[in-house]
Amino acid sequence: MLAWFLPLFLLFLMIGLPVFFGMLAAPGILLWLNGQERDLSLLYRNVYNGMDSFPLMAIPFFMLAGELMNRGGITLRLVEFSQAMMGHFRGGLAHVNVLSSMLFAGLSGSAVADTSALGSMLIPAMEKQGYSRKFSAAITAASSVIGPIIPPSGIMIIYAYVMGESVAALFLAGIIPGILVGLGLMLMVKLMADKYDFPVATRKYTWPERGQASLKAFFPLMTPVIILVGILGGVFTPTEAAAVAVAYAIVIGLFVLRTLKLRDLPDVLTRAATTSAVVLLLVGAAMAFKTVVSLSHTPEILAEFILSLSNNPLILLFLINLLLFVVGMFLDAGPAIIILGPILGPIFVSLGVDPVHFAIIMSVNLTVGLATPPMGLVLFVASSVSGEKVQSISKAILPFLAVEVIVIFLITFIPAISLTIPRLTGFVN
Repeated sequence: MLAWFLPLFLLFLMIGLPVFFGMLAAPGILLWLNGQERDLSLLYRNVYNGMDSFPLMAIPFFMLAGELMNRGGITLRLVEFSQAMMGHFRGGLAHVNVLSSMLFAGLSGSAVADTSALGSMLIPAMEKQGYSRKFSAAITAASSVIGPIIPPSGIMIIYAYVMGESVAALFLAGIIPGILVGLGLMLMVKLMADKYDFPVATRKYTWPERGQASLKAFFPLMTPVIILVGILGGVFTPTEAAAVAVAYAIVIGLFVLRTLKLRDLPDVLTRAATTSAVVLLLVGAAMAFKTVVSLSHTPEILAEFILSLSNNPLILLFLINLLLFVVGMFLDAGPAIIILGPILGPIFVSLGVDPVHFAIIMSVNLTVGLATPPMGLVLFVASSVSGEKVQSISKAILPFLAVEVIVIFLITFIPAISLTIPRLTGFVN
């Protein structure tokens, strides 16, 4: 059934059917054609069961915290801080774009939120300073994938939920890979800036001005610190940490910075609810499909096929990276993790790959897929924000995707990149 599911699913996407309905319609039609009406009812019943989870409640809370931070003008403070630190370099606004994404990642954990919030602010500013619109949109889309890698991360929460891993371990394991992606993108910007004579964003800020910008950004930057320290210290669970992040964002926005108004809350809550509903519906559909697939023994068949290719885990990791990269072009990261995680994870753990290490390989690879043509979600968001065609952005983003692919292979073949911090803190042996 899996062999027929993907072509049918892609056909539905090509004719414009939303992903949620495609993920249910494709296996539903195949079950009906096979005369498996009993399994058909199981498919749709499990949509709700897939969403009915306390750990998954962290996702809407983190999205709400990100919306509150953005509406409260906190995104602007992060951009100002980034500009004070890096705006004086050649190609400075492009560097500011990447650094802002790294900082915003600690607030929202969402690539889509990053692209929307920072893109609406930085793309017009970069265009005004002489950057092409397609380049501005491309660097915004490429850097936004850092959002789900640096904690907090909605994708890693989903992986931990499906695979029974520690959320804290995955959060810690994502710190260095996320920073590595950001530094790699900055290096590419530097090379392109020298070659194409990019403009210098601003004058060089004085140290007192940098100190002032740092003070303005202090309270927003404390958000990921509070989340990680609270989780690692056992003060609260990841879901409770997400609720604490929302409370912190409200207090900072309403009473400390006073940039958030009570009249803003209904719209903020509506936007967060809409975004969360999309994610959770995809999770529910993916969990339902996973249940049906397990009945056909497809995971066992696929596992046998993968192990028949080679006994060398390094070769298999290389091949799986290629598979995940292709999957990420067409399927959102959350559903892909739910469907493929239970199949691929146990295979590589049995070959000696650390489960947290494989979780990061899979999460980072599928996250990069969000910015990969032809179906990368953030490409469409960047197109919507900038007004540039997806095709133009897809061409301009290729150098940055090359950097991210290199980082993926570094993470894959150097486990210490993702495992050092979890080992030092005792979350991985």
